[in-house]
Amino acid sequence: MRLRARADASLDAARSALTDPAALRVWLADNVEVDLPDRFAFWGPGTPGIEPRQRFLSADDRSLRFAWTVGGVETTVELAVSPGADGTVVSVTHGGVPNWADAVADESSDLAILTTFWGLAIANLVEYLEGREPTPRPDYTSAEQRAEVTIGADPAAVYDSLMNPEVFRRWFGANLGVEPRVGGRWAMGGFDFPDHAARILELEPARRVSMEWPDGMVSTWELAGSEGRTRLTFVQSGFDAPPHTGWTGWLAGMVELRRYHEVPGWRPLWIFHDLPGVPDDMTVVGTG
Repeated sequence: MRLRARADASLDAARSALTDPAALRVWLADNVEVDLPDRFAFWGPGTPGIEPRQRFLSADDRSLRFAWTVGGVETTVELAVSPGADGTVVSVTHGGVPNWADAVADESSDLAILTTFWGLAIANLVEYLEGREPTPRPDYTSAEQRAEVTIGADPAAVYDSLMNPEVFRRWFGANLGVEPRVGGRWAMGGFDFPDHAARILELEPARRVSMEWPDGMVSTWELAGSEGRTRLTFVQSGFDAPPHTGWTGWLAGMVELRRYHEVPGWRPLWIFHDLPGVPDDMTVVGTG
């Protein structure tokens, strides 16, 4: 698995954020211990595996490598920074991560969580480097899946971002099929992927959307706002085991949704995704 994102920040600032404990507690994990070259560890309720199971491998001016045992499997991670055309590119490469199909099949396992864990972490690293408030991390020790974010746009605009396929494609980086009516479909990846389509249960434009997925899980968006700002409350319920992989992916998406409406001259923060097993027509993020 490889992810690359752009940050409007200096190379030195980005490199420092990879090893500075105060920065790491903002964008990566609640608990951090760094004493290179002996120790690089992070853990907490928002970290797969909960306990610190990292082993430092190497570091230089532009990268940091460590082993991370997750679910009894030792994986290898490289965090890196490099000059970009107009800022800095931050990236993560993680070997040993399950492919997309396996992760979807077991969304609550620690190994399956890793892909979306890094999606949220790198997105929040960009937010940190650009001086913006990070999106809250999930709590993998809890079955509750509820989050609130405030977005600098009115509810009608935020609603359109969630329900208009063309707009959704821009900020989320995935195709979408929508039949905007009660009983209609909301299909991540588009209608070519019927197994991933939800059925709309409630629909109040600019106020509320509730939909049920094939496995019985229900997702609800509630929008309330005034003076050009929207409080988006996102809740998932009705599952047997918490689908932490998907939940973390939605939180990562909320980072980009906020940026889409708030950053002047917005452009996608993601410039490269290599997620083995993702169907070719599902996402629209670059792969080169």
